[in-house]
Amino acid sequence: EEYDGSSWSEQNDLNTGRQRGSGAGSQTAGLYFSGIGDTDATEEYNGTSWTASNNLSVGTYSMGGSGTQTAALGCGGNPYRSTTEEYDGSSWTSGGALNTARHALRSAGIQTASITFGGLTPPSGADTTATETYDGSSWTTSPATLGTARAELGRAGTTSAALAFGGFLAPGITANSEEYHVTASTITAGAWSSGGNLNQARKELGGAGTQTAAIAFGGSDPGGTAVNNSEEYDGSSWSEGNDLNTTRRTIAGFGIQT
Repeated sequence: EEYDGSSWSEQNDLNTGRQRGSGAGSQTAGLYFSGIGDTDATEEYNGTSWTASNNLSVGTYSMGGSGTQTAALGCGGNPYRSTTEEYDGSSWTSGGALNTARHALRSAGIQTASITFGGLTPPSGADTTATETYDGSSWTTSPATLGTARAELGRAGTTSAALAFGGFLAPGITANSEEYHVTASTITAGAWSSGGNLNQARKELGGAGTQTAAIAFGGSDPGGTAVNNSEEYDGSSWSEGNDLNTTRRTIAGFGIQT
């Protein structure tokens, strides 16, 4: 489905149906990779249709995804992976390993300047607050951890202005939002601060956009029921938008708010 800033419309389907995959890119140049159903599959979107591309080196799901269609980044994955793969528009190659192995994490930014946060860690699957930044070759653990440990959350933004929202917070689900900032005067690697809460608490939701113009869609509510809610963030609060046409959870997204 595509969102135009006011409503969702049905588009051509993926070639391979799957869940817990990862997205990167823009609405007219998107990328979807990994996922339960075909763990190493990669597909590219041109604004109209999906085309199969070369597979990931290692099949997995619940990865963090960021970047563009021709320079994407996938990290982590099930079961508790620390591996990173980089996509050049044709094929995947290995990148630097995460410092904290995990899955159900989320990422934002570009291939050479990305941030990843949250997820589930071994051996018990505990939620984590861990945040790491990527410089194109290696990951650095940030002292700026999430205020709320969680997994299966939504994400938007860049490595210097990211947004984390919703997600699984054992034993329930949260509507909490947090903003990540890096400024010229920042001495440390940045900091997370509280943002406005989602109107609908949920996990396994999709996210796209920037820190001040984000969109959250789909997911599952505290009772485990899939929802089609769509909300927009303006940098301080969330407002209801038109719902997805198809109710679903463990969904991926890419692009900007409109």
